[in-house]
This record gives sequence, C-alpha cells and structure tokens, in this order.
Amino acid sequence: MATSRFVGYLESRKNIAGSAAGLAGLVLTFTGAAGSYWPVVVAGLYGAGALIAPPERPPLPGFPDPSAQLDALRDDFERLGGYLAETELPPAVAGRLTELTGLLAALLEPGWVAEVLAQDPEGVHTLSRTVRQDLPEAVDSFVRTRWWTRMAPGQEPPERHLERQLVLLQEEAERLTAGLREIEARRQETHTRYLQDRSPEQGRGELRDQPPTTRGRRPT
Repeated sequence: MATSRFVGYLESRKNIAGSAAGLAGLVLTFTGAAGSYWPVVVAGLYGAGALIAPPERPPLPGFPDPSAQLDALRDDFERLGGYLAETELPPAVAGRLTELTGLLAALLEPGWVAEVLAQDPEGVHTLSRTVRQDLPEAVDSFVRTRWWTRMAPGQEPPERHLERQLVLLQEEAERLTAGLREIEARRQETHTRYLQDRSPEQGRGELRDQPPTTRGRRPT
C-alpha cells in the first residue's frame, strides 16, 4: 500500500510541478546565482511548485449511461409483464392497466423514441420509478387489500383505489410523452430557423411571392 502511494505521488501533478521548479533551482545553482544556499533554493522551489500545482482529480465513477439504463429497464418491464399476467384483476381495472402498459411499452421500444428518451435523464427516472416501484406496489397492495375485504365485507372496494392509481400513472406517462414530443417539435423549429438564417435568398423570395400589382408600386 505504501509503495503504491509512493509510486502514485511520483506520477502526480504536484511532484511533476515541484520537480520542474527544482530543476530551475539547479539551473540557478550552476549559474552561481544561488550561491552556497543552493540546497535551500532547490528545496524551496520544489515545495513552491508542489504547492501551486492543481490537486489530483479522482476519476469519475463509471455509472451506466441512459441507454444502458433503458436496456435494464426493458428487462424489468418484461418481468413486470409476467407478474401482471398472473394477477387476477376486475375487467375495468384490467382495461386501465392495458392502456398504461401499452404506453410504457411504446416508450421503451428500441428505436428513435427511446433515443429521445435517453437524452432526458428525468424522463428515464420517471419511467423507471413507474415500472420498478409505483405500478408493482399498486397491484400488490390491491391484491393484499382485496383479501382482507373478502374477510370483512362492507369496506370500500380496493379496485377503486387501484383504478385511481392507474389513472394517475397514466397521466404521468402522458405528460412524459408530451414532453418528449415537445423536444422533437423544438428540434424541428430550430432546424427551420437554421435553414432560414443561412439562406440569403429568403428576402428576395418573399418579394417574388407578392402579387405583381404590389411589386415596384410607389405608395400614394
């Protein structure tokens, strides 16, 4: 451990900067400018160089990029689909669930939609939270509460809460979809402005598009 630290210091910026300053001190020594105090000059310049050198920056941790996160999320979504297929749900709730999972599947499908999503870390987080936490918890809490309701009839039907939860998750997924669409719309508008700004014929083209009776007429 001590040897690796020593080797690491030899390769550090502080040692390199201090050594460069120390070499400058040796040059002063050879020219006679340092006199008999040359060891102090060399050591002082080395220490000064080491102090002003920028600190070492540790490497960033290698977290997976959003595209890799989406690949893992697709696997989790597939496992979630298997769990949902084994769960017995009322028809009305099952319809809501089908709409939600269909939208999630469309967002996660590999292709240009997923490429746009990968550029939105907050959107990836929202989708991950829905697949890995919110939707499984909603269905599981329904299954548990339904058993207790059957043991003690007369309580509020648990499917009402599940349906409301699915509606909220659907609205969240639709907001995410609308946000991604807005990104693409802004991209299209930006490209239009770029083409307009680089076209020197735009002004003359607009003039040619005017009716002939208005071209070249002096205002009265």
